[in-house]
Amino acid sequence: MKKITIFFFTLLISISIKTTAQSDPYASKVKTLDSTIKTLYAVISGEKGVERDWKLFNYLFKPEAKLIPTGTNKNGVHIARYMSPQEYINSSGKWLVANGFFEKEVARSVDRFGNIAQVFTTYEAYKSEADKKPFMTGINSIQMLYDNKRWWIINVYWQQASKQHPIPAKFKAKN
Repeated sequence: MKKITIFFFTLLISISIKTTAQSDPYASKVKTLDSTIKTLYAVISGEKGVERDWKLFNYLFKPEAKLIPTGTNKNGVHIARYMSPQEYINSSGKWLVANGFFEKEVARSVDRFGNIAQVFTTYEAYKSEADKKPFMTGINSIQMLYDNKRWWIINVYWQQASKQHPIPAKFKAKN
């Protein structure tokens, strides 16, 4: 009787583990800090006419997360715009597909304490993966949380580089 009980208990655990893995097809995308950052870049990138996987995009973010682009308005005032992941999709999703957009990470700086991380990731943006020269560069400041199971993006806060604000040497790719 003990052998039968142990067999069924082991079988139930095995089924439970397989069911959990199958019910979360994106689990491997957020297992490490590195996989989460790589997935963020991959999911917004694509050739002209290619739809993005917005379900995966939303999966990366903790509820109440924000995407925060910065810039300078017409009056020369530096501003920030706060968007939920869905608001980002609504405002930028069609443009990404209509124009093509590839954002590639070229350098990364990580500060981590316990289960939180601050990632400065320098990017180059292209209209097509075949392009040789980026049309835009900048830095994404990404705040992240590890909940002992996966990494979550809390915020993505970014600024494009410009003549007034070039990428500092410490955030450039090291050759």
